[in-house]
Amino acid sequence: MTEQELIDRCQKHEPAAQHALYNAYARKMMAVCYRYGHDRETAQDLLQEGFLKVFTAIGSYAGKGSFEGWIRRIFINTALEHLRHPDVLKETADIDSEESLQEPDYSTLERLSAKELLEIVAELPEGFRTVFNLFGVEGYNHKEIGEMLGITESTSRSQLARARRWLQKRIDGLL
Repeated sequence: MTEQELIDRCQKHEPAAQHALYNAYARKMMAVCYRYGHDRETAQDLLQEGFLKVFTAIGSYAGKGSFEGWIRRIFINTALEHLRHPDVLKETADIDSEESLQEPDYSTLERLSAKELLEIVAELPEGFRTVFNLFGVEGYNHKEIGEMLGITESTSRSQLARARRWLQKRIDGLL
């Protein structure tokens, strides 16, 4: 079955097609959810909530852009909605100037496996982790991040700078 056939059948609310769509994208979307959730249970909740939104909104998919990108956007927004509830990101004050970061020791980074690095990123405080993921993984700029999270561009920049410092200290402490 082609992707378009799958989309058409999901728009008709066919359970078999919904199950196939879930199976096709659950693993990738779980990775997105885990980056924003603070633990596996939260990530699983976000995954279920995200798929409910996908199945509810699939009729609005206009075929512009990649379908996976459309789904990913729903999951990112679902995770951000979850983070907005406790206002985690607004508690950090703006800073006008970023402290200079030392150039990372790439030989140290090379000694870490991808799994170890992901585990360290997962330990970041929620606000830092959210901005780090949106900027570094998803590719959004600070203006877009600010609009999505209801924070200023400078807060986004400061969160990213603090995330980088936190990661640098954590990695230096490991090796």
